[in-house]
Amino acid sequence: MRNETIAIHSGYDVDPTTKAVAVPIYQTVAYEFDSAEHGAALFNLEAEGFRYSRISNPTCEVLERRVAALEGGVEALCVSSGQAALNYAVLNVTELGCNLVAVPQLYGTTHTLFAHVLPSQGVSVRFAESDQPDAIEKLIDDKTKAVFCESVGNPAGNICDIAALAGVAHRHGVPLIVDNTVATPYLIQPLSHGADIVVHSATKYLGGHGAAIAGVIVDGGTFDWTNGKFPGFTTPDPSYHGVVFAELGPPAFALKARVQLLRDLGSAAAPFNAFLVAQGLETLSLRVERHVENAQRVAQYLSGHPDVVSVNYAGLPTSPWYELGRKLAPKGTGAVLAFELAGGIDAGKAFVNALTLHSHVANIGDVRSLVIHPASTTHAQLTPDEQLATGVTPGLVRLAVGIEGIDDILADLEQGFAAAKPFSTSAATDPNTAAAF
Repeated sequence: MRNETIAIHSGYDVDPTTKAVAVPIYQTVAYEFDSAEHGAALFNLEAEGFRYSRISNPTCEVLERRVAALEGGVEALCVSSGQAALNYAVLNVTELGCNLVAVPQLYGTTHTLFAHVLPSQGVSVRFAESDQPDAIEKLIDDKTKAVFCESVGNPAGNICDIAALAGVAHRHGVPLIVDNTVATPYLIQPLSHGADIVVHSATKYLGGHGAAIAGVIVDGGTFDWTNGKFPGFTTPDPSYHGVVFAELGPPAFALKARVQLLRDLGSAAAPFNAFLVAQGLETLSLRVERHVENAQRVAQYLSGHPDVVSVNYAGLPTSPWYELGRKLAPKGTGAVLAFELAGGIDAGKAFVNALTLHSHVANIGDVRSLVIHPASTTHAQLTPDEQLATGVTPGLVRLAVGIEGIDDILADLEQGFAAAKPFSTSAATDPNTAAAF
C-alpha cells in the first residue's frame, strides 16, 4: 500500500467485540492473565500479548505498527516524547566509555543531551565540523557505537546525505540513527536509504494538531548486532532471565529497548496521546502536502525580500542542499525554515512580536503557523559557538509554516517586516552591523 493508505489502515483490525472502526482508547494499566502459565509465558517473551501498560498497550501498539509500516521498519516502540525516543535509541547501543558521532546541525535539546547529559553518564559525543561523510568518518574509532543525524536539520534546514552517512557508519560496523521528525516518512524514508534506526517526535507532524506529546523509535531490522561491537545484544541479559536479544530476530533493537529500557526507565506513552497521534496520522499526507506548498511560497517570498539577509530552506535553488533535497525528498523538504533579518536580533524580536496569525511557541509540526527566536529559546542553553555550529545566529527567526491560507500567512509576515523595518534601516547604515549577527 502507498503511504497515504498505510496511514489510515495499517496496524489496526476492527475490534472483534465492538466492531469499532476508529482505534479504541485502551485506558487500562493491567491485563488479566489466562493462567499462571500464561502470565509466565508473557514475562518470558514466549507468548504475544499485554501484561502492563508501561511496557505495551493496545492503543500504543496501533501507532507503533502504523509508523513502522510508514517508515518501512520491522517494529516500532512508542514512548512518552520525542526526546525519550532519542535517549532510548542512543542508550540502547551505548555503554560506559564509548562514543557517538553526530552532525553539528541539531535541535537544541538534542545538542544539550549529547553535549552534557550523555557525557555525565560516561558516553562522549563527537560533533563533526559538517554533515559531510568525510567529516563524520574521521571522528569514528573502535569505541564509536553509532552515527547520528537529522534528515532535515532544525533549524539549519540542511539535508543529510543519508545513504553516504550510512555507508560510512556501516564500514565501521555501527548503525546510523536518523531523526526524521521534520521530514516525516511522507517526504523521506531514511531506512530505504540505508539508515538502521529512525526516531520521531510524534508530537510534531505525525500528530499534527499540537495536542499530544509522544515519541516513536523505528527498528529497520537489518543491522547485524552480532558483529562483535554490541555485547548488550549478544550476551545474556541478567536483568531479563538471561535473554540474548540478538537471538530474538530482526526486531532485536526494538525489543531490547522495550523490555529493558522502557520497562526500567518508564517513559511510557499515554494511551490517549497515542490515540490522538494515530488520529492525526490519518491525514499526514494531506497536511504535509499543504505544509510544503505553503512553505515553498513563504521561502520564495522571503528570499526576494530586501530586509532578509539569508533564508535556510532546501527547497530554494540557492540552497547548498537543493539538489540533495530534490533527490531524497522529491515531494518537498518540509515546512520548517529560518531566515536572518538585516537588522539582527533587535529586528528579529520586533518581527516576532508584531505577528498575530503566527503563534509564538516552542513547537513545530502544528497545523498552525508558528514562529520562534531560536537563540533565546530552543538553543538558549548552547554557547554562542555551539549555536553557530548548529546553524543558529543571534538574529535568526524560525518559521514552521502552517496550513492556513497562504495569503493570510504572507500578510502576517508583512506586519512583522513593517515592525522590523526601523532596525533593518539603521543596520544598513551602521558599519558595525555585522556584530549584531
